Amino acid sequence: MRLVFCGTPQFAVPTLGHLLGQSDFEIVAVITQPDRPRGRGQEVSFSPVKQTALAAGIPVHQPEKIRAPEAQDLLQRLAPDVIVIIAYGQIIPARLLPIPQLGWINLHASLLPKYRGAAPISWAIVNGETKTGVTTMRIDAGMDTGEILLQEEMGIGPSETAPDLATRMSELGAPLMAETLRALAAGGIVPRQQSSEQASVAPMLKKEDGRIDWSRPAQEIFNRIRGFAPWPGAYTTFRGQTCHIWGEPASNDVSEQNAWQSKTGPGSLLVQRDRAMVCCGDATYLRLLSVKLEGRKQVSAAEFANGAHLHSGEHFGET
Repeated sequence: MRLVFCGTPQFAVPTLGHLLGQSDFEIVAVITQPDRPRGRGQEVSFSPVKQTALAAGIPVHQPEKIRAPEAQDLLQRLAPDVIVIIAYGQIIPARLLPIPQLGWINLHASLLPKYRGAAPISWAIVNGETKTGVTTMRIDAGMDTGEILLQEEMGIGPSETAPDLATRMSELGAPLMAETLRALAAGGIVPRQQSSEQASVAPMLKKEDGRIDWSRPAQEIFNRIRGFAPWPGAYTTFRGQTCHIWGEPASNDVSEQNAWQSKTGPGSLLVQRDRAMVCCGDATYLRLLSVKLEGRKQVSAAEFANGAHLHSGEHFGET
């Protein structure tokens, strides 16, 4: 089967690597995003997919815009049986969809129709989901609205972060994509239409999503810490500075905490000898694990408390 592989980030790499190792697939080209400046130093670097393709000796193409006429000419010359597309980063125009005989087959990081959109892993964690999965689908002109081919479910760990879950999902999706392609070629899949009534969305993350609302219960804040890692992170303000925090829900059965809760409000700090906690909504507490003030390195909660001479009654979230 002649394949073109279209993808960009690390999430797509396990599937590319898996397909490269299968004798019944021939990857004739890889399409990925143009090289971009990355990281704090803004050095231009190759995408993870490009690095993998070059190491395997696969031709790499990087059109600035996939909708450009030159990209269409390229795909028509390559004449693939199928195009595998995973987290490529550009919308595919409708006129390109008929080029491969078996279509453009996508690996999406949710159990569609739930969590359509750019950030399904993050929003599943933020919303407190305990299970998720991966879906192979044939893309159409909509946003993740195409026919469902195969799905595989998996659990979400109670403390799992978005990067950790993404790694597991990408590894789960690699053999599922190979199974999908073989079944499609053999006519062994009956595609299923998605239910619009059951659909939910997972929009692209924004910086503001990470701002902590301390009136939320501690478990919800913990979910946002996990789901918004590594970006935009979960942040608040402290003594006029932006402050990223990491923490976990703490039990609230300690009499001192209960007494403190009645005297103060969400965002206030309770500093004890061996720990620092933040009052949250519904009489819950978040135990601080580490803190990063703007322009400084990440430190443990104890180091933060000692260095800032922290005392009970101070507040997060005040300007």
